[in-house]
Amino acid sequence: MEDDEVPKKVQFHEMGLDNRILKSIANLGWSEPTAIQEKAIPFALDGKDILSRARTGSGKTAAYAIPIIQRILNNKKSTSSDEGQQIRALVLVPSRELSKQAYVMMQELISCCSQSVTCIDVSHESNPELLRPLLSEKPDVVIGTPSRVLAQVNAENLDLSTLQWLVMDEADLLFSFGYEDDLKSLNPHFPNNYQAFITSATFTEDVEALKKLILHNPITLNLNESQLPAASQLTQYHVFNETEDDKYLLIYALLKLKLIRGKSLLFVNTVNRCYRLKLFLEQFSIFCCVLNSELPVNIRCHVVEQYNQGLYDIIIATDESSLIDLPANETTNKPTKKMGKMKKKRKVQSKEYCVSRGIDFQNVSNVINFDFPKTVQAYVHRVGRTARGDKMGTALSFVLAEEMDLLKEAQKQLSGSGEEEDTPLKPYQFKMEEIEGFRYRCKDAIRSVTKTRIREARVKEIRREMLNSEKLKTYFEENPNDLHVLRHDAVSQPVKVKKHMKNVPEYLIPPTLKSMYTGVKAAPKRSLPAPSHAVIEKRHKQGRQRTGQLNPKYKKQMEDPLKSFKYVKM
Repeated sequence: MEDDEVPKKVQFHEMGLDNRILKSIANLGWSEPTAIQEKAIPFALDGKDILSRARTGSGKTAAYAIPIIQRILNNKKSTSSDEGQQIRALVLVPSRELSKQAYVMMQELISCCSQSVTCIDVSHESNPELLRPLLSEKPDVVIGTPSRVLAQVNAENLDLSTLQWLVMDEADLLFSFGYEDDLKSLNPHFPNNYQAFITSATFTEDVEALKKLILHNPITLNLNESQLPAASQLTQYHVFNETEDDKYLLIYALLKLKLIRGKSLLFVNTVNRCYRLKLFLEQFSIFCCVLNSELPVNIRCHVVEQYNQGLYDIIIATDESSLIDLPANETTNKPTKKMGKMKKKRKVQSKEYCVSRGIDFQNVSNVINFDFPKTVQAYVHRVGRTARGDKMGTALSFVLAEEMDLLKEAQKQLSGSGEEEDTPLKPYQFKMEEIEGFRYRCKDAIRSVTKTRIREARVKEIRREMLNSEKLKTYFEENPNDLHVLRHDAVSQPVKVKKHMKNVPEYLIPPTLKSMYTGVKAAPKRSLPAPSHAVIEKRHKQGRQRTGQLNPKYKKQMEDPLKSFKYVKM
């Protein structure tokens, strides 16, 4: 019987952690470590190099942050004060959004020992000179993207010779985001001996290359878990759409009739489609934010912050595989002749942008793939934005006929077998004929969203957000309490919004949904009795006193013999 007993899970207080760290963990509301934290923290405290793979939302950031903080506290206790303050840990991440997220997590974990352990994020500032005073104090932990860290090293603001811990978070993206040269340039600045951590959601060739570059006899933690949470926690659906118009009709019905509740993330494949969907929804007074690589990084981070605070319920996002679309008259392969010169245009991918990877969107109830992702890994990372930790979530994917092969491949890889009953993406039972009455509205809205208006909306959005990002940056630094006034779900004005589109006529709502949707139920009309002659005469007198003449509003009532008839007592 003893062999069948389930091994007891190691708790935080059993790992030999400092009481200040345990207090910070308690403040975060963590009752017990996740699987990756339970495995990684003891090895990290023993000084082992670690290569860990765990699905998104599994707590990988805390798995390396907690042991680093603990060992910094131990070192400061055992070493003399003559050594002075040193830069001891470096955390490299692939995007500035992830850098800020890792910084916030580190700050929360050192909240009870902030006088002993200091941390800085260098990714938010492109000018190395502005960070020189802060880096001169030699914070214990430095967090940033490889390019920003290298800029600080080249400016001689950052000395990595005293480094004791090196972390590469979301390592599979570091090479794919174009940081290979930056990492090779940073490598000579690292000391000969240091403890290294590599965390990733997938093991790719790039991760193997990093493993050979920085790890020494590492312990590999490859948790035997599915890429996504269990079906009891994450419900996945797909719905087949015959045409592109069907997708717009369905998303309108889902949002306007409140068939989905809670905060939602809508994913599309291109920036143009991001604004097309936003302009479409705005015509029905469904307001939302956009998140894409064209926006300034400060704005992207602020959108995520306000979304997590509950200011918005819907974000339309492109993931890291999206490319910035060119105008319709420009192509990627064909040169165009303009002003007597040959110019060749190509699509550009943002080097430090990612939405579907790593960013901790909090309390997301629904992920909707308005455009089905091009790869299975992209699907996993998008859907991984919901059902994080122990929370429930739903994923719904719209599928066109030409995308059925992508759906089949996703079903096959995520289920591990070709059996139909094992397919994780269940069909979404929705009767499209019940919402046919809304089609004319949707077609009218789609026709008004032209390429010109999409381009105008993109330009206006970028100009507005750049103004918010640059001109108001200093003001909000001095007045942080006013930051909540800055919102990012403003209406994109190029499309004229018709007032009648805001409300849903009751006769259009399917009978099966009327009990669920209460947005159109008007208050019952009261049948008012006809005013008496005394009331009419009183109104007439008041009107005559105000204007000096008969009030036209009551003139007809006074002339009507049936309403002006008087009973006379004899």
